[in-house]
Amino acid sequence: MLGVGPYITSSIIMQLLTMMIPSLKQMYSEDGEAGRKKFSQYSRLLTVPLAAIQGFGLLILLSRQGILVPVGAFGFMLNLLIVVTGSIVLMWIGELMSEYGIGNGVSLIIFAGIVARLPQEVSQLLFTFDASQLPIYLLFIALGILIIAGVVYITEAERPIPVTYARQTHGGRTTGGTATYIPLRINQAGVIPIIFALSILLFPQLIGNFLSGASSHILQSISHALISFTQGSLAYGISYFVMVVLFTYFYTAVTFDPHAMAGNLQKGGAFIPGIRPGASTEEYLAKIVTRITLFGALFLGLIAVLPLIVRAATGIQAIALGGTALLIVVSVVIDLLKKVDAQISMREY
Repeated sequence: MLGVGPYITSSIIMQLLTMMIPSLKQMYSEDGEAGRKKFSQYSRLLTVPLAAIQGFGLLILLSRQGILVPVGAFGFMLNLLIVVTGSIVLMWIGELMSEYGIGNGVSLIIFAGIVARLPQEVSQLLFTFDASQLPIYLLFIALGILIIAGVVYITEAERPIPVTYARQTHGGRTTGGTATYIPLRINQAGVIPIIFALSILLFPQLIGNFLSGASSHILQSISHALISFTQGSLAYGISYFVMVVLFTYFYTAVTFDPHAMAGNLQKGGAFIPGIRPGASTEEYLAKIVTRITLFGALFLGLIAVLPLIVRAATGIQAIALGGTALLIVVSVVIDLLKKVDAQISMREY
């Protein structure tokens, strides 16, 4: 019922906490493999209460809608235990897949869930097929291919920052003098900003559904306004786009630290040609990241609201043409292909 949602939420919360708690940041980035294992354990422990909260809210909602029959306090706690256990088992299976398989197990589980819905969506499309709308269907196919190509291009696109290592002489032996580059990805945040934005935009719908049973006319009007806001209105689309752009900048600021990178370059005897080491390098990296993040943020925002635009223009629900699902599917396939190529190359060597 919950999937791996609680585990993903706990991982996001832990990554955000690294920005506010220095000891967590040190554990995650400086303490090596042991620190990352301890960090992952905290994420697993946080998954349990998050799964309990989400499961409790979902069971209450299903009970109010009449989908679940009243079972009493003991039966409700038993149902909640089953729901939480299911989410924890999925988290365990995902980590086993990461340990013994190829690629990230949790991402593969999400990927499998998305792909498993495709036959149902295709069958519904065939059931409602109208020959007069054939040009629209062909346009959807062409648009889908272009969007997938765009996602691959933006996902793989990077801005190389040239780096040169200074020559150093130790005991008559000269090292350094080599030139390389730092690859800065245009889309460093991945799909996380869309998940953040969707999580926040769920609150108006939850509040609207909660207030729908109120007896006061004012509360009912508020409930109606909140529910209509979340049903694909123009204000919802604009809010969704703006939140994705803002969260892209926020998450990039969390994951990319120009100060630490400039310090590491200086310690390693490396410098960017034409830029002084230290504060100047930090300012240069921050300026480059701010510029390239703009393209990634606008692209993510467009992909997120594309299903809303298509539905408003054609009246057809086109979930497969954008949003979180498409980004996850393409990213997982690219990552899986890279891991398979790496395994093949390693076996050949």
